[in-house]
Amino acid sequence: MTVVESPAVRLTVDGRAITAAPGQLLIAACEQAGVYIPHFCYHPRMRSVGMCRMCLVEVDTGRGPALQPSCMLPVSEGMVVETASDAAARAQDGVLEFLLLNHPLDCPVCDKGGECPLQDQTMAYGPGESRFTEEKRHFAKPIPISDLILLDRERCILCDRCTRFADEVAGEPLIGFQDRGSHTQVNTFPEAPFDSYFSGNTVQICPVGALTARPYRFKARPWDISETISTYPNAMGDRVSVHASRNQILRLQGVDSEAVNHGWLSDRDRFSFEAVHSPNRLREPMLRDESSGEMQAVSWSSALSLAAAAIREAVDAHGASSVAILGGAGLCAEDQYAWVKLVKGIVGTDNVDARMGDGLWADLLCALPRASVADACHPGGAVLLISGDLREEFGTLYLRLRHALLNDDVALVELTPLETSLSSLASVSLRARPGDTALLTEAMLSPQRGESVAGVPTKALAAVASMLKRRPLTVLLGRTSLAESPAAVERAAILLARKFPQARFLPLLRRGGTVGALDVGMAPGLLPGRVTLASASDWYRSAWGAAPEARGLGTEEVLQAAAAGKIKTLVLLGADPVVDFPYSRLASEGLSAVSTLISVDLFNTASVRRADIVLPAAGFGEREGTHVNVEGRATAVTAQVTPPGVARRDWQIAAELARLLGGDLGISSPRDAWEELARLSPLHSGASWEALRTDLDGVLLQAPPPADGEPLRPEALRLADLEPPEAAVVPFDGYSFRLVADRTVYDGGTVVGNCPSLAAKARPGRLRLNVADYERLGVGGDGAVVVTSSAGSLVATAKPDDRVPPAVAALAQNTAGGDPRLLLSPGDAVCEVRIEAASLT
Repeated sequence: MTVVESPAVRLTVDGRAITAAPGQLLIAACEQAGVYIPHFCYHPRMRSVGMCRMCLVEVDTGRGPALQPSCMLPVSEGMVVETASDAAARAQDGVLEFLLLNHPLDCPVCDKGGECPLQDQTMAYGPGESRFTEEKRHFAKPIPISDLILLDRERCILCDRCTRFADEVAGEPLIGFQDRGSHTQVNTFPEAPFDSYFSGNTVQICPVGALTARPYRFKARPWDISETISTYPNAMGDRVSVHASRNQILRLQGVDSEAVNHGWLSDRDRFSFEAVHSPNRLREPMLRDESSGEMQAVSWSSALSLAAAAIREAVDAHGASSVAILGGAGLCAEDQYAWVKLVKGIVGTDNVDARMGDGLWADLLCALPRASVADACHPGGAVLLISGDLREEFGTLYLRLRHALLNDDVALVELTPLETSLSSLASVSLRARPGDTALLTEAMLSPQRGESVAGVPTKALAAVASMLKRRPLTVLLGRTSLAESPAAVERAAILLARKFPQARFLPLLRRGGTVGALDVGMAPGLLPGRVTLASASDWYRSAWGAAPEARGLGTEEVLQAAAAGKIKTLVLLGADPVVDFPYSRLASEGLSAVSTLISVDLFNTASVRRADIVLPAAGFGEREGTHVNVEGRATAVTAQVTPPGVARRDWQIAAELARLLGGDLGISSPRDAWEELARLSPLHSGASWEALRTDLDGVLLQAPPPADGEPLRPEALRLADLEPPEAAVVPFDGYSFRLVADRTVYDGGTVVGNCPSLAAKARPGRLRLNVADYERLGVGGDGAVVVTSSAGSLVATAKPDDRVPPAVAALAQNTAGGDPRLLLSPGDAVCEVRIEAASLT
């Protein structure tokens, strides 16, 4: 019999035997065993540098005890460690005395006061008094190194945390050490400010008050703050700590979740808490006065009664199909389920869609084998990126994948129309012109003759196919551009899934809870649990009492039907089609044509201003429930403050509407909604309410196999049941440009616009052109161009950009520099535009 020895390393710490993983750093092994070693520069998510020497401990590896920095020393078999010996204590005492030589004793006015590691460790390990009587060094303070971050160089202890994060994690080495000796300081260079999408992380990890965030500066003290762990409602479901005082959210901090965000946040999410308390929040129900056309505040009972009457009248006169609901991606899963049960189980319509016209085929996303973020970052794997720039739309996924590419032998293949922020780390970058994604995928999976396909050499395609066969494959699947039909991406996904049966897919839908919304049936043809009407209508009809008879309409179809007068009552759940739907004319026509427009929202948006009935809803930080991210991971959402005015939770609004319509949702709390969902949907059955609130990483939703004696339940969607959509191959016109309508993190969106600290970071969009194309067009000094398509035209300011391939033009959606939606037509496979130089004078 062969005995396999355990790989664990055995060592002794403070007289107690512990085990650690091979290669694990001593400081991490001790912390895992419950022994804290003081430190400043060490951070578990970054490379150790041994800068501060605070973690010195006595270590005996067989040659006698010696002081060694525990953040630089891997564990070894038989190691004997003393963390609190006299020698270690004297060393830590000395380190603190040196750190305090020049550190100002301004704790009463320092934002870090009360939560400062330097304070805490000085009290626990320091000398108690200083022998230094000379003048401390001084710098001008504070200096703004970006719009959001202020630097106080006097407080800096040169721990190298901020510089390592900027360089190693974010890949933006915009802050670093300058000067030498006692004059060494951390600073930025004048021509390169700390203009990073992730700068707020440096404030969080700074162990002193050297870096502070302008939105939080001088707002509160730690002992005045209440704190709760929650989930930020973005697509990644980043785990956050919400800090509030006096019923006001004051800041968000990242929480180190191994499965999700590793403690990091993008600045757009970190500082978005300001929107919660925006003056633009809706605080009371409103009703449009028929005579004056003005909005007037009314009671909840009046607003809900009129909303229910509008729904009932539409159903009685024109059938259930005359009612539709759009939006809901920003809601918790319990709210989404309540609306789905109301609309599909009581009203009886299947016209429900959370994707708002910029997502992918819901059936396909439910049928594809789902990947996790860990799958995408697994050492030795391959990642195929069919999406936009992750840095602009999925900040923490970008950070995690970047780390995997640099450290874990992950190979990245890009199939994107533009160069992305990860292109420099990609093994292969295939530039797929808009509309050519499926064509290139087919060529990659099947031997092709000829020199190239859609401008890409066939040798490159064959090399990619060979690489994908050798490694575990994860496909990051999203929209590469809003100016092309999603059919090309959808067809490519099905072809890849059939060619590589072991491949897993991570759906990159940018709206916060869209994947969770699809999982509970918030799309036409679906019911909770990734099942279809055809397979599960009887199951849910027995539970709800009713279910839709026929497949309903998606967002684009709903707006077309509304414009044609077939949708009489339209409900918007946190949706703003006027600004955020890809086809602006259709959105405007559709909203104008409905008899009754009901908007349930947080802010006074452009679509809300067109509504007949407005119902104020609770938002982030004000509600309890569950968030489901792009990988299908459910995590807890907690309430920290009360909603403004008389705003209500969405499930409450849905439940009251159901009562007024003669039904009963049977839901009296978010917990009721989740537990009912878990009883009916096998996909949700493995996640109990208690487990979601005790597990920091949440629960990855997966349907367990049916148990013996369990009632026959509906089957989830299978990929084999879906036919690849036809993707039109548009001949390339050498005289035109193909438009890419992409996203930027700081756009004119509702959240950014309602955050004073972020709104100023939104820049006017520019039409980006390849350098050669820019020069060929003869664009003048003001950069003015006229862009024309079959749908319309606009005047924009162009700029050369070497990340844009030839014959392609890129313009970000929802920016002040020109609305690409004016150029788009529903049903077009691609948007071809002509560009001419113009003049603004």
